[in-house]
Amino acid sequence: MEHFIIPENYQPALSLHDTQVGIKTVKDFFQKTLSDRLNLLRVSAPLFVDPSSGLNDNLNGVERPVTFDIKESPEQDAEIVHSLAKWKRYALKKYGFAHGEGLYTDMVAIRRDEDTDNIHSIYVDQWDWEKIITREERNVDTLKDVVRTVYSALKKTEKYMAIQYDYIEEILPKDIFFITSQELEDMYPGLSPKDREYKIVKEKGAVFIMQIGKMLASGEPHDGRAPDYDDWELNGDIIVYYPVLDIALELSSMGIRVDAAALKHQLEVCGCEERAELDFQKAILNDELPFTIGGGIGQSRICMFYLRKAHIGEVHCSLWPEETVKTAEKYNIPLL
Repeated sequence: MEHFIIPENYQPALSLHDTQVGIKTVKDFFQKTLSDRLNLLRVSAPLFVDPSSGLNDNLNGVERPVTFDIKESPEQDAEIVHSLAKWKRYALKKYGFAHGEGLYTDMVAIRRDEDTDNIHSIYVDQWDWEKIITREERNVDTLKDVVRTVYSALKKTEKYMAIQYDYIEEILPKDIFFITSQELEDMYPGLSPKDREYKIVKEKGAVFIMQIGKMLASGEPHDGRAPDYDDWELNGDIIVYYPVLDIALELSSMGIRVDAAALKHQLEVCGCEERAELDFQKAILNDELPFTIGGGIGQSRICMFYLRKAHIGEVHCSLWPEETVKTAEKYNIPLL
């Protein structure tokens, strides 16, 4: 409960019914805009995977996936996905996508170990997207170009929503600001990573913090990132300032994916070389998968942002601690 932010005099601008209309308006417009600008095709995707495949995202390495057995295969368990970060790269090859083409999908997940607050839930929904690039395109310029494309879709959606709803004003800056996690630490060495994010994004409005996962001069990474999908030298997070809660709000995590050399190095750094024996990781080490760039964009996060909601529970259904529910009711925050 100490993480529950209560905006002063908060009053939802939309009824529950009209909020549902607004959610659909945001999702329909944004995914169409994003897919057009990145040349993405919507595909079907799994809700669960075989643990031995190596396809599940192990996030920071400590979160427990939801696991269940299967009646017809009692010797085999299945895991609810944490994200589709790895599966997408495999799918691009399996489905026969070519260079410059990509896919996106609606991903839903259960993160049972999440610490819930205004922007975190045990229910996760995002657009997972992935696009094929060449080996030569595995560089910072490519990363920045794609980030600008994603940001342009976010900007266009905000403009569209401001036209649809009188109470919504455009607050995103014209351009997104780029900074590495080390440069950010150098700017604010006495602050925690989250406080650094808040300082820079309140100043700039929208920031892409690069190189998430690698060790900084302080001896700690800016944030945890699994070693077997993003290249820690070529990734980052899109973060915007959200005045309703006065916070730095992460909307997307994305990056150029590991090649064989980056995967081997990052597995060694994390001390989890045994993951090299999993099917997906073997395919990367053997150069059997395409080079890609991809990411996840939080569906409920952007709905919350564009509709100016105080809590993510206003735009999706989940389970919340009893104290959270009571506090939300007291302060006029209608959780679905």
